[in-house]
Amino acid sequence: MRLIAQILVALVALEHVWFLILEMFLWTTPLGLRTFGQSLERARDSAILAANQGLYNGFLAAGLIFGFLYPEPRAGLHIEMFFLICVVAAGAYGGYSVSPKIFAVQAMPALIALVLLWFS
Repeated sequence: MRLIAQILVALVALEHVWFLILEMFLWTTPLGLRTFGQSLERARDSAILAANQGLYNGFLAAGLIFGFLYPEPRAGLHIEMFFLICVVAAGAYGGYSVSPKIFAVQAMPALIALVLLWFS
């Protein structure tokens, strides 16, 4: 179970690296517009906010990667759990305030990884 949990932690980290790229660099591109259902005008108006949000997603990814690679396994587990809780909180708020899709895409994988880590 620990291996599956670690794979999920890595996937959640990669997902947040992708969010960083989408929000910081691709927000006003056709892919970014399609992904977030925005018009070009609205995307341009909110680009600085999206970049800030992308940076926060990068911090979540960095924390998960740090925990994943931490040399002392027990401490690494606690670091991963902390950052997964942060991801779940962010995804739950995004799901409530923006779109339920955010909960499914962001919070659920992190919640599953958290539960698997807890029981591993």
